[in-house]
Amino acid sequence: FVEYLNYEKETLNKIISIEGINNEIEVDVAMQFTSGYQENTLSFVNLVRTSDGGTHETGFRTALTRTFNEYARKYGLLKEKDKNLEGNDVREGLSAIISIKVPEHFLQFEGQTKSKLGTPEARNVVDTVVYEKLSYYLEENKETADTLVKKMIKAAQVRDAARKAREAARKGKGNRQEKILSGKLAPAQSKDRKLKELYLVEGDSAGGSAKQGRDRKYQAILPLRGKVVNTEKAAMADILKNEEIATIINTIGAGVGPDFNEKDSNYNKVIIMTDADTDGAHIQILLLTFFYRYMRDLITAGKVYIALPPLYKVSKKTGKKEEIIYAWEDDELEAAKKKIGRGYTVQRYKGLGEMNASQLWETTMNPETRTLIQVTIDDAAIVERRVSVLMGDKVEPRREWIEQNVQFTLEDNYSID
Repeated sequence: FVEYLNYEKETLNKIISIEGINNEIEVDVAMQFTSGYQENTLSFVNLVRTSDGGTHETGFRTALTRTFNEYARKYGLLKEKDKNLEGNDVREGLSAIISIKVPEHFLQFEGQTKSKLGTPEARNVVDTVVYEKLSYYLEENKETADTLVKKMIKAAQVRDAARKAREAARKGKGNRQEKILSGKLAPAQSKDRKLKELYLVEGDSAGGSAKQGRDRKYQAILPLRGKVVNTEKAAMADILKNEEIATIINTIGAGVGPDFNEKDSNYNKVIIMTDADTDGAHIQILLLTFFYRYMRDLITAGKVYIALPPLYKVSKKTGKKEEIIYAWEDDELEAAKKKIGRGYTVQRYKGLGEMNASQLWETTMNPETRTLIQVTIDDAAIVERRVSVLMGDKVEPRREWIEQNVQFTLEDNYSID
């Protein structure tokens, strides 16, 4: 399973397998570190996925942090004056599977969905087993252990600067950031975050139309003018330097990465609205990659959406009246032509900027008439692999996936770099 998750990633060690049993609880862990920045840990109880984690994940993370800190201290990789590595430093680039088997009389879950384990004994058992077996592994594989610890120390070195930048982005500190935000964001008038929506709009032209056509009480507009960084390839410190990403973090107001708290979000819906072309799709993917990696709870809470602007406008004037039908797909276009009859005119929208404020409201922003796609994570393993392959550093696996899954016409021109 870990090998599947790390497909085509640059790995730093062979897969570490840990097995043990204590207090009737069986523990099975597989883990491997990569050169990347994101942690990807999946946990299971009695072969059932625990998407919200629980006591077994807590025990694993506690043991992991303790083991690597003790090793680093023992062999002088961390000096006496150095602070301990934090959990996020240790888990940077980690892919891990935690699977435990718990007898029914021990089994406890938090909530009705059974997605979070609450069994107290599981924490202690996983902590003990992982600590003992991982400590032995590090002693027997010192070269690998040193490589991993040095990567963790490097992560710790950029952590403080990144944390300060996250705090500044979240609280809007600094005249420069406040100036950037005030020049971009058209805020909603309402103070009720449960009713507010944030539209992330491609380009100034469409952003201007969206600002004019919106429901000012509940809808905020944030035009995206510059380039959105590919967060799959970048470290946190570099991500926070990207003006568009920093502005999004500031606007949502719930932190980022390990500090992100979905409940602090200023908006109940974050809606990505881009042109219906390849450039627009690329911006969507860059934003979704960022949300997946650094604000994932916003997705799992059902708060991230993609707007669907129409591709066609079919119209016919009869005297002073004009009949208009919008179409999102080719079959809808043909149906609209037949319904309107002879004398129709078809407009193919190349971008959001071609629609005026009233058209944008009617087709894409009006809650009564718009179509939104809610972004979900149905299979965590598949999503992880797709994001890694399509947005990661390696070109060849991306090329293979595209050639196997996408049908091109002679008119298509695409880049896979």
